[in-house]
Amino acid sequence: MSNNTINDQEVLDYHQFPKSGKISVEPSKVMLTQKDLGLAYTPGVALPCLEIQKDPQNAYKYTTKSNLVAVITNGTAVLGLGDIGALASKPVMEGKAVLFKKFSALDSFDIEIDEKDIEKFCDIVTAISPTFGGINLEDIKAPECFEIERILMDRLDIPLMHDDQHGTAVISAAGIINACKLTCRELKEIKLVVVGAGAAAISCARLYRYLGVKEIYLIDSKGVVHEKRKDINKYKQEFMAKNEMTQDDAFRGADVVVGVSKPNSFTTQHIALMAKDPIVFVLANPVPEIFPDDIRAVREDAIIATGRSDIANQVNNVLGFPFIFRGAMDVRAKKINMDMKIAAAKALAELTCKEVPEYLNEIYNTKLSFGREYIIPKPFDKRLIVEVSSAVAEAAIQSGVSQMKEFDIEAYKRELASKID
Repeated sequence: MSNNTINDQEVLDYHQFPKSGKISVEPSKVMLTQKDLGLAYTPGVALPCLEIQKDPQNAYKYTTKSNLVAVITNGTAVLGLGDIGALASKPVMEGKAVLFKKFSALDSFDIEIDEKDIEKFCDIVTAISPTFGGINLEDIKAPECFEIERILMDRLDIPLMHDDQHGTAVISAAGIINACKLTCRELKEIKLVVVGAGAAAISCARLYRYLGVKEIYLIDSKGVVHEKRKDINKYKQEFMAKNEMTQDDAFRGADVVVGVSKPNSFTTQHIALMAKDPIVFVLANPVPEIFPDDIRAVREDAIIATGRSDIANQVNNVLGFPFIFRGAMDVRAKKINMDMKIAAAKALAELTCKEVPEYLNEIYNTKLSFGREYIIPKPFDKRLIVEVSSAVAEAAIQSGVSQMKEFDIEAYKRELASKID
C-alpha cells in the first residue's frame, strides 16, 4: 500500500483524533496578566468599539475582519454526495477552512445554514456578513446557487464567490490557455464543448466566452442545448445552439471538451470525432467521465486533465479560491468580478510556463516542465500566493472595485512572499 492510499478507518481517525474536527480558534494576543485582560476585554475594548462606530472601516484596523472568510453552505450539493443536509456538510466546510489557512494564511469559520429557501438563506448570510471580510459560498445546488450569489453580490460590499461555480472555471481556463498554446490554437478560433449544465458548467462556459471563445456548445442530460428545445432554463439559454444537433455533431471537429458532469456522459466514440490534438478535460470526481487510458486508446494525441490528484494536470480548486480571496480582501474589493477571475486564470497559466523550483520536483517525485503533462500548476507551489493574489488585487484596483486609493503592487508582492510557509 502506497503512502497516498487512504482507507476508511484512517479517514475517520483523522477527523476524530487527537480531538474532533479540523479547526480551532487561537488568540493572537498575549493573555497573561490583569492588564492584558483589561486591554482585551473590559474596560479597554470599549475604545475600538467606539472607533468602529465612528467609522466602520476601522473594523479592518482593530478586528480580524480583514483576514476572516466565512465558508457558508446549506448542504444541498455536497461533493458528489448530493443533498446530505447542512450538518453532514460540516467536515467538508471545515476542510475548506483548513485550505484557506494553509495556502493563503486567511482565517476562516465554517457556517452551515439549515435553510433551503433562497430569500431566507440570503437574509441569514446578509445578517452575519459584518463579521467577515469575505464570503465563500460552497456546495449549494443549481439553479438556486445562481440566484443566491446574485442576490448577495447586490446586497454586500465584501468579496463573495460561489467556489463550485467559479473555482473550476478559473482553473480549467488556465489549463485551456496553456493547452491551446502547446497546440498553436487561438482561443477565439476554437470549437469548445461543455458536457454538463450545472453550476460549474455554466460558470465555465461564461468564463471561456469572456476569454474570447466564440463557438461553445452546452450538453445536458437530454443532449445538446439548442433553440428548438422547450425545456431550457434561463441559465442554459445563454448557450443555446441556433440549429438542432446531436451530441456527435457537437463533438465532430471540436478542439476542446470540458466534462463537468458524471461518468459515461460521453464516450471514446465522441473523443474520436474531435480535431487533431484534442484537449480533453474530464473533471467528474472521483470517477471521471472517461479515464485517461481509455481516451488515449482512441486518441494518442490528446491533452488530458482530470479532477484527480493521482493523474497529471489536476484541475483543483485549491489553486484558485485561497489566492483569489487573498488578493480581493487585501485591497478591500467590494466584489469578485470577471476581470479578477480572468486575472487569476492568466496568472496560473503564466506560472506553469516558468521554470519549476526543485522542491516541487521533490514533493511530486518527478521532473516537472511545461508540456502536455504539466499545463496547470501544482497546489504546493509556493509562488501561487504571490503570482495569483497580486494579479487578482491589481485587477480589482484597475476595474474599480477596490476601496484602496493608493496601492504599491511590488510592496504587496513582498508582503505575500513573507506569508509563504
